[in-house]
Amino acid sequence: MYTFRECELADVFTMWEINQQGLPGTGNVTEKEICHLMEISEICIGAFEDDSLVGFVICLLPKRNYGSLNYSWFNERYEKFIYVDRIAVDTQFRGRGIGSKLYQRVIQYSTENNIPITAEVSLDPPNPGSDRFHIRHSFNSVGEFHQGNKSVTMYIRDYQLNKNGKNK
Repeated sequence: MYTFRECELADVFTMWEINQQGLPGTGNVTEKEICHLMEISEICIGAFEDDSLVGFVICLLPKRNYGSLNYSWFNERYEKFIYVDRIAVDTQFRGRGIGSKLYQRVIQYSTENNIPITAEVSLDPPNPGSDRFHIRHSFNSVGEFHQGNKSVTMYIRDYQLNKNGKNK
């Protein structure tokens, strides 16, 4: 049984460890950068088993003080959105629906606030598992972004989707 709650500063080291397990898909960050993301985040929720963090999601609203080029790509094209900066699940707990349960909280926020969800998935290097995950959660590709030796697919999920992934 998993519980879900806002992440706290005491969770930062474990968040960093889980994030590093997902490289290169999650993007390399320091513990200090995770602290900054927590400070500017709108959503920072962890999944816990017996008080141990096993996964988390961090999401930002537009126009935050964040230097990510992927985040900037969405800021240049959309006025309102909730951006999934990272979602990561401990390798020992993958395949148990934790990522989907974390995303359900983001989807609920999106629906309640009438804003789409944005996210990107690595194309180079490829991350087919994350592509499948986002497509399964009714995300649609809205473009590709190429920067140096890395390329990503940009995804958006409309807030007006019903449970079956269809527009209302």
